[in-house]
Amino acid sequence: MTTLFLSHPSSAGHDTGPGHPERADRIRVIDQMLEHERFQMLHRALAPGNDRQAILRVHPETYVDAIHDACPKEGYVEVGPDTILSPGSWEAIAHAIGGTTAAVNEVMRGDAKNAFLAARPPGHHAEREVPMGFCFFNTPAIAARHAQAVHGAERVAIVDFDVHHGNGTQDIFWSDASVLYASTHEMPLFPGTGSVAETGEHNNIVNAPLKAGDDGVAFREAMESRILPAVDAFHPDFIVISSGFDAHRLDPMGHLNLVEADFMWATAKIMELAERHAKGRVVSILEGGYDLEALARSVAVHVLTLMGA
Repeated sequence: MTTLFLSHPSSAGHDTGPGHPERADRIRVIDQMLEHERFQMLHRALAPGNDRQAILRVHPETYVDAIHDACPKEGYVEVGPDTILSPGSWEAIAHAIGGTTAAVNEVMRGDAKNAFLAARPPGHHAEREVPMGFCFFNTPAIAARHAQAVHGAERVAIVDFDVHHGNGTQDIFWSDASVLYASTHEMPLFPGTGSVAETGEHNNIVNAPLKAGDDGVAFREAMESRILPAVDAFHPDFIVISSGFDAHRLDPMGHLNLVEADFMWATAKIMELAERHAKGRVVSILEGGYDLEALARSVAVHVLTLMGA
């Protein structure tokens, strides 16, 4: 089995306007990096279109329709601070969600060892009925629910190492003992959630906040003291990674000092737990990462680690 890489050209059609950090060039630099000969064994596929039933497992139909109807025929519509829809946004959203469920299908069926989805817009800030932080639908949550509903997964762990806390994912699974959400992130920073005291109704939320200036030493300590033991104890049969790379030292959106080796290490540690509990089944979904060079290099080591290279 190989690692599956899913993407779709429509991601570039989600236009967020001049100067916006969550821009189409993020996907372009990833595509360019993964053309390198080191990735010749990577299995590539186009993300399919919208899986409406998958969205409705997480978001109410009225909300789904409201986002669809808000997409303009021209120009831009801001549905939250810096959270912008344009004429190409719905197609990009549709393929991001379709790519999410396709990745889960391939991994859960055993047709791929693991998968990485590079799509826009990101997802982990989206709450059930609230778009925010560049996000409209919570793709990690959709992945977890799809694995449960379609493939019978009983316990899904979502591990999030984006520099921003995934408030949406935490909110969606706050009362759900079948899903563990575990996050490292910078605090204080947008969106303001993610304290150690936020544990969910079933101790299924595990936050390991870092402070501005922290580097890979602090990140690895947080992972080893809180995140990895929690995932290990949870015994997941499927793992989703919210793979944000904006904790990199070059990223303009945060103040952490991670480097590529830290993302490679974290990926390997998560894969070890997946081998122990989940038959190696991991789906990684792109979240943040706004310095283009740092993003491309970080994705490269992440995907190489998924490939076992």
